[in-house]
Amino acid sequence: MKITKLLGVAATTALATGALVTGTPAAASSTTSLLNAEMVPALQRDLGLTASQALARIQSETAAGALEQSLASALAGSFGGASYNEATGKLRVGVTDAAKLGQVLASGAEAELVRFSAAQLDSTVDKLNAGERAADGAITGWGVDTKTNRVTLNVLPGESGVVDSYLEKTGVDKAAVSVVETAGVPTLKYDVRGGDAYYINNSSRCSIGFSVNGGFLTAGHCGPGTVTGSNRVAMGSFSRVSFPSNDYASVRVNSNWTPRGVINNGTRVSGSSEAATGASVCKSGSTTGWTCGTVGAKNQTVRYSEGTVYGMTATNVRSQAGDSGGSFIAGNQAQGMLSGGNSSVTYFFPVRPALSATGTSLVLG
Repeated sequence: MKITKLLGVAATTALATGALVTGTPAAASSTTSLLNAEMVPALQRDLGLTASQALARIQSETAAGALEQSLASALAGSFGGASYNEATGKLRVGVTDAAKLGQVLASGAEAELVRFSAAQLDSTVDKLNAGERAADGAITGWGVDTKTNRVTLNVLPGESGVVDSYLEKTGVDKAAVSVVETAGVPTLKYDVRGGDAYYINNSSRCSIGFSVNGGFLTAGHCGPGTVTGSNRVAMGSFSRVSFPSNDYASVRVNSNWTPRGVINNGTRVSGSSEAATGASVCKSGSTTGWTCGTVGAKNQTVRYSEGTVYGMTATNVRSQAGDSGGSFIAGNQAQGMLSGGNSSVTYFFPVRPALSATGTSLVLG
């Protein structure tokens, strides 16, 4: 792929789809208060960064996330998705209209001419979702990948032959779909995940995701039932459970418990701004502890044997059984609650739709 470095507005020369151009970098924030001290060594360990690199990265990622939201609105139907370019520290934005490349460059982001708009890719996912019951069992899920400007359809090794018939049944544009062999069937991480452990009906164990007014959010597949804390003291009960289709739940705690705007390693929760694809993200889980990686493809459909979940986000963050419900956080911004995965990918359900559906709001640190 040819890379053309430009300053300011793009030239009017016609570009082939897939060509990447770059604009002047947006000014980097000097604020380091977004990071908790515990996050820096975790980012160093899991992403191979120095302390200063971890600080610089989270600053540029925060700016990239805000810029993505702004450009998605400004570009409207021409917006082809965005991702964080780790190599350059910039937001990489796809556009379907070459005339809009200059607008992206002027914002300081990188611009790439792509074939499909974000709306078209989301529509493809919607069609696949509508026909989900017709999908062969070897198909483990699908979702938008903004880095490739395609909808990736995950299938078990050696089973790619089942894909064509499913795509024909759903009527999607095959050109918008790429098939990827996955490591294995995704499974739910039942027991514990996230911050502090809690127990359901004095039996199975899960983890608190994020504190909200009156209680906390966690994974829907953990409920329903009564809840006791990690100390086995009565804690409350599930007030709302949504699984499958979604994977979120809210727990209402009793007066013995006070929700705090932190996760169990002391990281403060300051909001819920969505991180860009490619940005670093960390999770707190009672089985694997504090682990970090990067945000992968969004709007992912995941087919567990217990039921299908839509609208999830993929990550390469390490997790194991027992981490269910745990908190994913980027900087100090809540991202979602751990759902499940396999040996190569871990999925979280985004916190924003869970907050909206449960009528709750985050308790901030």
